Amino acid sequence: MSKIFVNLPVTNLSRSIAFYKALGFTQNLQFSDDTAACMVVSEENYVMLLTHEKFKGFSNAPIPDAHTKTGLMIALERDSREAVDAAATAALAAGGAEPRPAMDLGFMYNRTISDPDGHRWEPFFMDMSQAPQS
Repeated sequence: MSKIFVNLPVTNLSRSIAFYKALGFTQNLQFSDDTAACMVVSEENYVMLLTHEKFKGFSNAPIPDAHTKTGLMIALERDSREAVDAAATAALAAGGAEPRPAMDLGFMYNRTISDPDGHRWEPFFMDMSQAPQS
């Protein structure tokens, strides 16, 4: 299996580190400094928080304001509906926002949360035994 590193530009690195720690991510100090922080989601998934200056070293495209434009939503599976709600509660307490109401499709439940820079995450729970049959 391949590792996935999601790279996000952030305006305040310490604030972003605190936000993602509140969601239960841990910081890998080996790949962190005053311009970047490696946040561990799981053994195979990581979030790289990069200051705008550092991010611009990897891309010559302009950094959009994620509060007003959405180019990426990251779905993050949780073990239960309660875990989805717990993730949203933690995000809101850590300075995040909930830009739209929860979505309950019966077999799938998700909430949309955004970090302090507006990057959208969607913690979700899916019960495949309840999924519609095609």
